Amino acid sequence: MIEAFGRTDVGRRRKINEDSYLVSPEASLYAVCDGMGGHNAGEVASKMAIETIAAFVERSGVEKEITWPWGLDANLSFDGNRLKTAVRLANAKVFQAADNREELTGMGTTVVALVVTGKAVTIASAGDSRCYLVRGSELRQLTRDDSWVSAALGEGILNSDDVEHHPLRNVITKAVGARDTIDLDVVEHELEAGDLVLLCSDGLHGMINDQEIGRILADGSGPLEDASERLIEAANEAGGRDNVTVVLLRQPA
Repeated sequence: MIEAFGRTDVGRRRKINEDSYLVSPEASLYAVCDGMGGHNAGEVASKMAIETIAAFVERSGVEKEITWPWGLDANLSFDGNRLKTAVRLANAKVFQAADNREELTGMGTTVVALVVTGKAVTIASAGDSRCYLVRGSELRQLTRDDSWVSAALGEGILNSDDVEHHPLRNVITKAVGARDTIDLDVVEHELEAGDLVLLCSDGLHGMINDQEIGRILADGSGPLEDASERLIEAANEAGGRDNVTVVLLRQPA
């Protein structure tokens, strides 16, 4: 059975933790959401998204006659359709709440969520919360950031040396609840024995680079709780400008 552990920390600059995460071995579902919005709205958005995603994934795993509000995508697996529908439901719920309550206007949240079935891992993401795979000594990002700098890199407007200090580095181009509809990336990968999977908010990867994340996770055999603590400590020691959340999963060797 896959091992998993999650941890979140408010960081050193923020008073409120607007990140939320889920570790649900029963549903084989794991997620990180990084909320945004005025006052406590980001916290509301991230929790609402986590709860909505969990509810649909859990129901769709047991109810054969469940309604699929947007139908099924023939290009995706069953798990891919479950995650895509769950995130779209979360988007509708967060958007409606923000539209109906003045104090929640403008709220939204990133999401990275995955379902594990056997050795297959299915990942859905929107925003700049990330999923990484650590295999041996190699760290690889499995998700694509929905951010201005990521798009600018892809179009050749920026080079990688410009990203770290660019004034628009924190501007995301997609979020749950930002619009009434959402397009999201869904990808699938096969896990191998000993693989380590990391879900995280940008409070981690925005403070320490991939090389440092890979170094901390290079020894993938220790307790996941210790590894998560080392990651958060590193982000805080680098400045801790944001809330930082990590969820770690390990495929048995």
